[in-house]
Amino acid sequence: MLADLDRVLFDEETILHRLDQLAGQISADYRDRKLTVIAILNGSLIFMADLLRRIPLPLRLDCLSVASYHGGLQTSGEVIFRQIAQPDIAGRDILLLDDILDSGTTINAIREKLQTASPKSIRVCVLLRKIKDRGRPIEADYIGFDIADEFVVGYGLDYGEGYRNLPCIGVLKKELMT
Repeated sequence: MLADLDRVLFDEETILHRLDQLAGQISADYRDRKLTVIAILNGSLIFMADLLRRIPLPLRLDCLSVASYHGGLQTSGEVIFRQIAQPDIAGRDILLLDDILDSGTTINAIREKLQTASPKSIRVCVLLRKIKDRGRPIEADYIGFDIADEFVVGYGLDYGEGYRNLPCIGVLKKELMT
């Protein structure tokens, strides 16, 4: 599978070092607060597991299953929530975890939906942020790495549900994306 990458952007050691830094920042910011982490499935699963083991705070964990890519290389613009029930977040500080901030469509839709449940606050943490113009202004509060606007896989990110289990993040060879 590594042979399918045009190049590796971040190896496992680099990713884990950055997660140590993010965890330290999040732990300091949420000390003495009731934190609920909501991970966006499936892409953030590996990121979530490795990050949360580094945060020495009591917290609640929920997951949301949503889709906006529908098997393509870019967002369709339509976000589908795959579950009916929302987590109980009233009065709680929420940290949304997602694998990548690309168009912002998914994070905006989730944030809007969660706001209706009256949380105390909502912040966003992403492993990757693509440097690009977005249709709607959206920023993440915690960012692992900034990347160019190219298609990446590994460490939870997929192409056709493959490559999620790579221990690194890399750019998939263009000839493999059909």
